[in-house]
Formats: sequence, C-alpha cells, structure tokens
Amino acid sequence: MAQISATEQPHMKQIDLTTLNIPQLSTLKQQLDQELNLFQESLASLKIAQSKFQTSNETLQNFDSNCEGKDILVPLTDSMYVPGKLIDTKDVIIDIGTRYYVEKDIPAAKDYFQRKTKFVTEQMEKIQILGLERSKIRDAIVEIVEMKLQQQQS
Repeated sequence: MAQISATEQPHMKQIDLTTLNIPQLSTLKQQLDQELNLFQESLASLKIAQSKFQTSNETLQNFDSNCEGKDILVPLTDSMYVPGKLIDTKDVIIDIGTRYYVEKDIPAAKDYFQRKTKFVTEQMEKIQILGLERSKIRDAIVEIVEMKLQQQQS
C-alpha cells in the first residue's frame, strides 16, 4: 500500500509503511517533522539571500557614469550609514560572503549577482521538491496510524 521511496537516496530501500507498528510510525513521523522544519528554515535563509542578490543587481542597473560625484550613504553596519561621494563609477566592491570583498567592474558585478540569484533559486526549488515528497510521506504515515488505531479499537 503506502511505501517510502527514496529516489534521491539510492542506497535506501522501499519500506511498506503498513508493516511498521505505531511507535515506529510515530518515530518516523517525528523525523519527517524535523526534516520539514529544517527545510522551512533553509528556505527562509535562502529567500533572504536571494532578495539581497536581486536588490544588489537592481541597484547596479541604475549605476552609470552619470552617478559620478553624487552624494550617497555608505553602510558601515546594517543600521549605521555615513555620507560619501561616488568617485569611481566603473568599478564596485561587492561582498562575496563571510566578510570577503572583491572589486569588480559593473558588468562583472551584474553577472555575479545574476549567477548567485539563479543558483539560490535552483537550491530553493530543490528544497521545495524534497519538502513536498517528505510531506506526502508524512501524510501517509498519519493515515496509516489512524487506520491502525481504528483497527485496535475494533
């Protein structure tokens, strides 16, 4: 009837859920709940990263030689900015993660942010697919537990 098929993990075999007892099913359900929570947390983190990459790319779309000499606010922290002026509009310094910064020309920086946005989006899609698979298995487990409980009461 209901089986777990782990296609993304070929070393695992299929398990007929109806052969498991209620404590085993409960343990499996708890594991799936933990996995689903982890997936949700990962998706939230990836969504933040995706948004930052998209915002950075959109900012670069409005950046050209006409901006030279304009006043800007330079972020020192997430909540503290200092006034500054744009001097070089050909190159930008971008944060590539873990507090590493690289100087790139505008086209290379745009390409970087587009590639990172695409990569993060692909990872989000993979996690959503895994989450959907795990959610289906979890729902099947709940149904089987309910069925076994009804059989015990009969």
